[in-house]
Amino acid sequence: MKKNYTFLILLLGAIQLAQAQFTLSGEFRPRSEYRNGFGSLIADDAEPGFGISTRSRLNAGFKSESYTVFLSIQDIMIWGENRQILPFDQNNSFAVFQAWAELKLGSGWSTKLGRQVLSYDDQRILGGLDWAQQGRNHDAAMIKYKKEGFLADFAFAFNQNNQQPTGFQSVGNTYGVTGFFSYKTMQMAYFKNTWDKFSGSLLLLNNGFQNFDGASNQDGISNLQTIGTHLNYKSGNFGIAANAFLQSGERQGAVDVKGAYLFGLDLSLKSSDKVTFGAGMEIISGNDGGAGETGAFFPLYGTNHKFNGFMDYFYVGNHANSIGLFDLHASANIKLGDTSSLLVKTLNFSGEQDLPSGESSLGTELDLVLTKKYKGYALLLGYSHLFPSDGMYELKGLSESAAAGTQNWAWVMLVVKPNFLNTAK
Repeated sequence: MKKNYTFLILLLGAIQLAQAQFTLSGEFRPRSEYRNGFGSLIADDAEPGFGISTRSRLNAGFKSESYTVFLSIQDIMIWGENRQILPFDQNNSFAVFQAWAELKLGSGWSTKLGRQVLSYDDQRILGGLDWAQQGRNHDAAMIKYKKEGFLADFAFAFNQNNQQPTGFQSVGNTYGVTGFFSYKTMQMAYFKNTWDKFSGSLLLLNNGFQNFDGASNQDGISNLQTIGTHLNYKSGNFGIAANAFLQSGERQGAVDVKGAYLFGLDLSLKSSDKVTFGAGMEIISGNDGGAGETGAFFPLYGTNHKFNGFMDYFYVGNHANSIGLFDLHASANIKLGDTSSLLVKTLNFSGEQDLPSGESSLGTELDLVLTKKYKGYALLLGYSHLFPSDGMYELKGLSESAAAGTQNWAWVMLVVKPNFLNTAK
């Protein structure tokens, strides 16, 4: 009788699996970096940094007629971080990167609940930040609608440190996670329509930040609103894309935001099967306010490494309330063969406002990325060099005489993404 029950359970499971799709995949991504001015100017008497990190992910997905479930777990390992035979992971980097369920509601509607990536358009305001080994995610509830060329997403979040009964009574709804624009509440509406050669989207985003008084007690919520559009047109070998965003309300700490803006424009031209040229500009407003207010825009939860130079001198955990930025850039993406390509990009930086000395020029950056794809994996090599102007030394608080004569960064990364199982194949 027990054998019959076991057979029946296995049979029912096989029938359900046959009617659904199960995927199991992974990622192994080691990256070594030589940092001699990455993120900020390095002093002449400082030693360049070198290290290796690895991102390991395991992804499992299950898709049926009425719902989809996805789970992604990851660990970020720094080579040598743990002493030999240490019984625990010293940096506590093991985490659930994504864990969500999406339920179909009919007539183009669905709801997606849980920890997930919010990535839209060119990822300027909301992106997955895949370059960072840890990535970026949000704990949110979404209502989604999609029909033909139109989609609408509505997201809501309410974040807490814990949900213990004593904790609820002792601290109420105080949210103690701060830094990097970590929000207590979030409401988002995103609309996009796609036509033959043109697409346009509208983003409405409100983030509520927990404020504290001098005694670290709850002191209300600051709400920051971001509204804007991304437009994209492509015809044949020519393309043009534009971003236009405004911010108002309050930043963390009840700092009034007035007249903050971001505007970007990028052109692309595929001159042949092997070469695509790009050119563009971006202007981001800086702090022109007095005490308790600012006119500085911050691109919040985007993939900021993708913009304003790969050396991350702006808006990557820095430059959050500074002089803004005017970025002029040009690039060439060269196909070297069927499986390899080279990206060459140069960027010129200036402050959107003058520094106290009257300087505004910040410098020029050169970025090179070589990509080589093999069967089942890819190898990427990068090199970046910064040529700072007088304004950059002033901005970063390091004199030219004290700074190293060479400011550069080099890296190499292996990406392996195995597909262990896919029942749809």
